[in-house]
Amino acid sequence: MQAKARSLGFDICRVTHPNAIPEAPGRLVAWLATGAAGDMDWMEETRERRENPRVLWPEVRSIIMLGMNYGPLGDPLANLAQKSRANISVYARGRDYHDVIKGKLKLVASWLAAQQVGTELKVFVDTAPVMEKPLAQAAGLGWIGKHSNLVSREAGSWLFLGSIFTNLAIESDAAEKDHCGTCRACLDICPTQAFPRPYVLDARRCISYLTIEHKGHIPQEFRPLIGNRIYGCDDCLAVCPWNKFAHAAHEMKLQPREEFAAPSLAELLRLDDAAFRAFFAGSPVKRIGRARFLRNVLIAAGNSAHPSLAAPVSGKLGDESPLVRAMAVWALQRLARRDYFEDLARTWRARESDDAVAAEWRNALLEGEGSPAS
Repeated sequence: MQAKARSLGFDICRVTHPNAIPEAPGRLVAWLATGAAGDMDWMEETRERRENPRVLWPEVRSIIMLGMNYGPLGDPLANLAQKSRANISVYARGRDYHDVIKGKLKLVASWLAAQQVGTELKVFVDTAPVMEKPLAQAAGLGWIGKHSNLVSREAGSWLFLGSIFTNLAIESDAAEKDHCGTCRACLDICPTQAFPRPYVLDARRCISYLTIEHKGHIPQEFRPLIGNRIYGCDDCLAVCPWNKFAHAAHEMKLQPREEFAAPSLAELLRLDDAAFRAFFAGSPVKRIGRARFLRNVLIAAGNSAHPSLAAPVSGKLGDESPLVRAMAVWALQRLARRDYFEDLARTWRARESDDAVAAEWRNALLEGEGSPAS
């Protein structure tokens, strides 16, 4: 089976059983109780199925966990210095991995089903309520690092995970031990201090959560810390020393698209809904929709220190989405001359009916009182 999995592009393939993670449900309940999941309500809604694989599928006897490396070719943090350009998380620079991995899993499952009559299988990739990381550790793919992601001695921390549930009884592999030691690299680099302690993530402070999962306005305290990250954050993964064993993605469909390497913020600000959908066709970025996407791009523009972006930003003051209008105000007061900003405020503030956007205008004008025009 491992040879078949490798022939289809997977780097690691191991087996565990449905009862292999008895402590994980309790940790999940405790974590959810702290509110650290933010507005990811689906985690509580699917908790019972997530806690026990047999609730998801009563017939499961073995769980095959597979990992595929998606490591970047170069330094994944290099784009952060290009303030007028956007940084997209490495995993989202190619085709949507859900589609790629699921297709590969189905091929492995079909091969396995052909080996024995009566074999039943189900494949899952990320979106199903499966506790993939604990199961992957139990299967021996790697261990859950201090950044709460899986780390492999064979493939580093750039791993897509998938699972195959089967009614076959397959011998389990040994679980992997924790090899983080005293290293704190992933904790110390986090821009928003999203780890209250090792192995625990507060999603409400995580840039990946804020730019992808969070549907509302991003709290002001985090906006400057987001920098030019418009979709996800790779900092904690990128500094993991175990990535010396990682390699660049070899699956062609996961190869980064050139236009996603470091797109211009000015160009992204010009995308209307149709252009946004066309530009990000086949990419996971498309899933967050134009409004959240532009919210993120406007924050990056506000952090750019490039006054030339003031003009395209001001064009969003009348956008139909309050998310976009609010961040246009925030970005503009950081980019534009004070007199220009106040002229725009006289035009647009009186027209604003949304309380959150009105509050952005009020706060921006208060912050600028006594500041000279520049």
